[in-house]
Amino acid sequence: MSAKSLLQLKKIGKVFSRGTIDEVKALDGVELNVNAEDYITIIGSNGAGKTTLLNVIGGVFPPEKGGKVVVGSVDITNLSEYKHAAYVGRVYQDPNIGTAAKMTIEENLAMAILRGKPRGLRAASNKQRREEFREALSPLKLGLEKRLNALVGTLSSGQRQAVALVMATISRPALLLLDEHSANLDPRTAQIVLELTEMIVKREKITTLMVTHNMELALRYGNRLIMMHEGKIVVDLNQEQRTGLTINDLIEAFEKASGSRFNEDEALLSR
Repeated sequence: MSAKSLLQLKKIGKVFSRGTIDEVKALDGVELNVNAEDYITIIGSNGAGKTTLLNVIGGVFPPEKGGKVVVGSVDITNLSEYKHAAYVGRVYQDPNIGTAAKMTIEENLAMAILRGKPRGLRAASNKQRREEFREALSPLKLGLEKRLNALVGTLSSGQRQAVALVMATISRPALLLLDEHSANLDPRTAQIVLELTEMIVKREKITTLMVTHNMELALRYGNRLIMMHEGKIVVDLNQEQRTGLTINDLIEAFEKASGSRFNEDEALLSR
């Protein structure tokens, strides 16, 4: 039985400042097929196109003409970013992005559960929904289910990123995008957030793309690993191919595929 395709990227290109001295080809004909329940880690040096790829999938901007983003059987390429939210959840590097500091945890989750749906905020805040929010927060073991009325701005960065994770997944989108979501946290908090991520991804069986700068994390998490260079995917390893690989093996695979040296020091650091 073949795995079911969940996301297809076809001929995805993105050029910034076209026709100027600052022209940059951020993505160069990316082709990618992601199966349902894949948990893909994406690594590459600065400027490789990792975040741009997530931005195209998330509808922040469209790909160049001819590119397609298909989720399930739905072509979402030309939908607005707001409508992409019905298919895609996202957690950003900065815990302050994606959560509203002056709103309570409950209000943030109420806003998230209606993302991509044309309904008012009040409709999401009722007794049944409150119980749903408690059930979503309780497995995190951070006590947040007892603090629904706490302002998100009063939480620690780790707690806030945990809320962002629940917000990104509570409406059960087809796809979860993680954009270096542990990079701005201290090592201990980052570890907690990554473990919470793995728990939620497994529990919800959600197809996930996680961008990271860190090779050790890229090897530790997920079932598939992609390396990008100059807007292209140059290495794509499945679970079997990446099992037992070391960071040095990964560097060697990258340099062989790209013809370039891997010189991103931050990616080589353990966390």
